[in-house]
Amino acid sequence: MELRDSSAVVTGGASGLGHAAAGALIDAGARVVIVDLPDVAGTSVRAEAVAALGERASFWPGDIADPATSRGAVAAAVQQAPLRAAVSCAGVATPGKLLGRAGPLSCEQLMGVLSVNVGGTVNLMAHAAEAMRDNELSGGDRGVLINTASVAAFEGQIGQISYAASKGAVASLTLPAARELASLAIRVVAIAPGLFETPMLAGLPEDARESLRAKALHPARLGRPEDFSALVMQILANPMLNGETIRLDGAVRLEPR
Repeated sequence: MELRDSSAVVTGGASGLGHAAAGALIDAGARVVIVDLPDVAGTSVRAEAVAALGERASFWPGDIADPATSRGAVAAAVQQAPLRAAVSCAGVATPGKLLGRAGPLSCEQLMGVLSVNVGGTVNLMAHAAEAMRDNELSGGDRGVLINTASVAAFEGQIGQISYAASKGAVASLTLPAARELASLAIRVVAIAPGLFETPMLAGLPEDARESLRAKALHPARLGRPEDFSALVMQILANPMLNGETIRLDGAVRLEPR
C-alpha cells in the first residue's frame, strides 16, 4: 500500500507502541492524526510528544471510549488525505482479581476496561471503515485496520480478568471484521504483543519489571516499540495478512503469576 499522499489515525499515539507506529507511518509519507487523552492541566506532555514527530503529525485529544472522539479524528484525517490506515494502540490494564481482598471484582471496573480496550477499538474501526470504503484501490486495498490485542488474550495471568477479557475480545473480533470488510477491500489484523517496554510496564515496581524481563526467551529482552512499529508496516505492505492475530512476543508464554 502506498502511504504517500495518504492519512492515518493512531490511538494512544502520544507514547509507547502507538508513538512508534505513528513515527513509522510518518516516515513512510503519511499524515497522521494521533488520538490520546488531553494533557493534564498545567502540562503539555502529550501535545509535545506529538509535535516532536513533525509537521505531518497532529494531536486529537479525547477519550476513545467516546465514539465522538474517533469520529472527529477520522474526519480530521480525511480532510488532509484519503485515510488508508487506522491503528488502535490506546488501552488500559487496570488489575483486579475476580475475588480480591476487597471483595468481588466490581462491574464498574470490568466495564471501564472493556469500554476503552474493546469499545474504543471498535469505535475507531467503524468510523475508519466508513471513510475507507470510498477510497481508490492502492495495492489491492482501500485501507487496513490494525488493532492491539495481547498475549494476555491467551495466557491471562492472575489479576488480569478485565484486561484478558478485553484483549481476548479484540483477538476474537478480528476474523469476523475481516470477513465483513473483505467486499470493501479493507483488511483487519490484530497484533498481540508480549512483554514490551511501554509506559504501562514502566509503572510497575522494579522487581516486577525484572521478573518480566527474565521470562523472555529469544531475544532475551523486552520488546521495544520499534519492534511493534516494524510489524505495523509489514502488515500494511503484505496484502495476504488479513483476519489474523499475530503474536509478537519472542516465544514467551506467561505463567499464572
